Amino acid sequence: MAEAASFFTDGQAYEQLMGRWSRVAGEVFLDWLSLPKGLNWLDVGCGTGAFTELVIDRCAPSNICAIDPAQDQIAYARKGPAATRATFRTGDAQSLPFADREFDVAAMALVISFVPDASKAVAEMKRVVKPQGTVAAYMWDTLGGGYVQRPLVEALGAMGIDVPPAPGARNSHIEEMRGLLERAGLDQVATRTIEIEVSYPNFKDYWSAQTALANPIVQAIRKMSEPDVAALQANLRERLPTDHSGRIAYSARANAVKGRVSN
Repeated sequence: MAEAASFFTDGQAYEQLMGRWSRVAGEVFLDWLSLPKGLNWLDVGCGTGAFTELVIDRCAPSNICAIDPAQDQIAYARKGPAATRATFRTGDAQSLPFADREFDVAAMALVISFVPDASKAVAEMKRVVKPQGTVAAYMWDTLGGGYVQRPLVEALGAMGIDVPPAPGARNSHIEEMRGLLERAGLDQVATRTIEIEVSYPNFKDYWSAQTALANPIVQAIRKMSEPDVAALQANLRERLPTDHSGRIAYSARANAVKGRVSN
């Protein structure tokens, strides 16, 4: 996950762009998992701790560990409300620093497309989960147009600026996610899509949130001239669904997968 850590270094910016939407999608994801309370959880690629907090609030885990390769993200998470209940540490999804069969659940929220070797990460999640435990993940449907920054990417494309998806974007496809778990030898593999509404009170709030994190999309914008940025904003104002009050709202979609560790 070291490659992803190169721009996931600003916890506050990530929270501004993605934290709230991670929680909204995560609520649906956790309802779908339908797991009992009191389990021992591992949050792989925890980032700012948004999903970790959600697990604590909704699942009442007996214990929860959370790892991320970005030290700045872990530092941010350790200042959040989950820090009193969760153990946050830096770590690599492809080489989890935990013993075999240590957890009841290993979950990966909005991460699987950024792991250099997703197959290795899934194998590691399976390794650290007890027999009959759960391995699960959800990811924005990047290639299917479900990403939270989709309107921004489309507006850039209309100006002839192409922002390629992450190298692992194929792993956001629902069938590829299913394949990753099946090839790892997990049982009872199931998938679903998660639809949410992304909304902002006005364009200023939208622009501030969407351009906070210096991911490849925002890096492309920061290389543009002021007139081109103004043209991009004008393009967005025309294409974003906006009501009479100025509120912006559009749909985003994530794909989810879960499987059971055999005996």
